Amino acid sequence: MNTKMKLMASLKIWVVIYPSITLFLYLFGEALAVLPLYQRTLLLTLSLVPWIVFIGLPFVNLMIGKFSSKHSSQ
Repeated sequence: MNTKMKLMASLKIWVVIYPSITLFLYLFGEALAVLPLYQRTLLLTLSLVPWIVFIGLPFVNLMIGKFSSKHSSQ
């Protein structure tokens, strides 16, 4: 994998992770604040990793594919 592909993959992952973590913490952060850090981290990762892998990244890839196919057809 070349550097450009790694950079694109990193950006796509970040585009999904940042808003997902922010929303998760906004919705559940106060309720989870009573738990030890390792338990909060476990719940965060158990929830968000499947979301990111199975929904978030495929959605971003779909949007990029639609966007790039519109530009290539023009």
